[in-house]
Amino acid sequence: MTTSVRPTRRRLSTRLARSAGDTQRWPLSRLFAVGAAIVLLLVTVGVVLGTVGLVGLTEARSDQLRRVAPAQEAGQRLAVAVLEQETGVRGFVLAGREEFLEPYLAGVVAEREAARTLRGLDEGAVPVHTDLDAVEAAAQQWRTAFAEPAIAAARAGTAGPDQAVGKALFDRLRAGVGVLEADLDREQTAGRQRVGDAVGFLATAWIGVASVLLLVLLVVGVGLRRTVLRPVSVLAADVREVVRGDMQRPVPGTGPREIAGLGEDVEAMRLHILAELDVLQHTNRRLDDQAQELERSNRDLEQFAYVASHDLQEPLRKVSSFCQLLQRRYGGQLDDRADQYIEFAVDGAQRMQRLINDLLAFSRVGRTTEGFAEVSLTDVATAAAAGLETTRAELDGEIVVGPLPTVSGDPQLLRQLLANLIGNGLKFHREGVPPVVHVSGTERDGEVELRVSDNGIGIEPEYEDKIFVIFQRLHARDVYAGTGIGLSLAKKIAEFHGGGIRVVQGDGPGATVAVTFPPRTTQPEESPA
Repeated sequence: MTTSVRPTRRRLSTRLARSAGDTQRWPLSRLFAVGAAIVLLLVTVGVVLGTVGLVGLTEARSDQLRRVAPAQEAGQRLAVAVLEQETGVRGFVLAGREEFLEPYLAGVVAEREAARTLRGLDEGAVPVHTDLDAVEAAAQQWRTAFAEPAIAAARAGTAGPDQAVGKALFDRLRAGVGVLEADLDREQTAGRQRVGDAVGFLATAWIGVASVLLLVLLVVGVGLRRTVLRPVSVLAADVREVVRGDMQRPVPGTGPREIAGLGEDVEAMRLHILAELDVLQHTNRRLDDQAQELERSNRDLEQFAYVASHDLQEPLRKVSSFCQLLQRRYGGQLDDRADQYIEFAVDGAQRMQRLINDLLAFSRVGRTTEGFAEVSLTDVATAAAAGLETTRAELDGEIVVGPLPTVSGDPQLLRQLLANLIGNGLKFHREGVPPVVHVSGTERDGEVELRVSDNGIGIEPEYEDKIFVIFQRLHARDVYAGTGIGLSLAKKIAEFHGGGIRVVQGDGPGATVAVTFPPRTTQPEESPA
């Protein structure tokens, strides 16, 4: 049942007056759009300036690495090659051994390679061609006028050219190399200055953009606090008071148009909730009355079940007792059909008694958790196996109980659970094969799984769910006795302890039933009476 709440005339007039005042203000959408546009413009300017700075820095570094540094390295190799030539000539002239001439020859090759490298550089970035021409001319003149004649004279064993002439020519060559190196050093210094200027421009641009952005963010933060956060905080405080139980507290909206509208919507919702609350309170009163009536009905049904079971068992015991007396006293004195009728009557009365007892046990499960305690499944399983000792001995079977964990539960119900599962393992055995029942358990992360396995006839997968339904039987009573309540009772006990039960299919013969128990920190809720 739902109701609608219409705003009063006063609230309508107030809303119209507030709307007229709000038209003079910018809505939040426009404020956010303008702020976003300003921030976007500043970010765009910052990106452009940063891009220009990065391009300049990249070009300066590229020029430094691709042109200036290789040129300076080639100039150093050229200077070393010239010195090696002079050293080789001097050593050969003094010693006269050909191996002393190797530095000279290697120096000539190195000089030409360094000169070729320098000439391969861009003229616009490294103006070294004029200096290189002078160096090559001076080197050629030194070799022609002094080095080669001196080498020839040393080989012939005659007097070579004047050493003073060779020294003057080499000094001029070395001076040219010095001029070349000085020009290369100046170019390297200029390249470093360009890199530094580019880095400075980039840093200045980013600092400026960051400062402007911080200023804008500060202005936006103050504006948001005054236009958005403060009205929202006031609205939230009013809403919290309503949530705490003050449903009569009005929730007015202040601030921008959207927040004022939100306050009006919350106020309408509050009024709607008040109307719904009245309906819910009326419904809850009706539910309380029905719950009390249901509780009285449950108590009456429970009392009826106990009385009915007691009243049913009493005549059944008489019928069973007198039929057994007839069977013992007049057995063999009547014809075979009379003996058969008496046997049918005794068996029916006994089955009726077992059925009533099982139904009573089924109805008692889940009434209360007051009997819950820490229960050792090993002790419970051992006790359940001891109760089935007569059946085990008659079938020449075996019950193997392994070490089992501890769970929180009702000891009597857990014993009844294990007795049903172990008893089924003994009862549903294969013809001519002694039954063997294994009881094992594991614990992982606090959850306990108990497994009861046998080597009997097994359970087909299509019947895995059917066997846990009350009164569902897969075999005739003359094949396997029972009331059809055992596994349904086991399922109810497992679920009462907060766990579950299922059939686990294996590779070998027999069946495995697994029962899970939750961690001992949890306890099932007590079922209603």
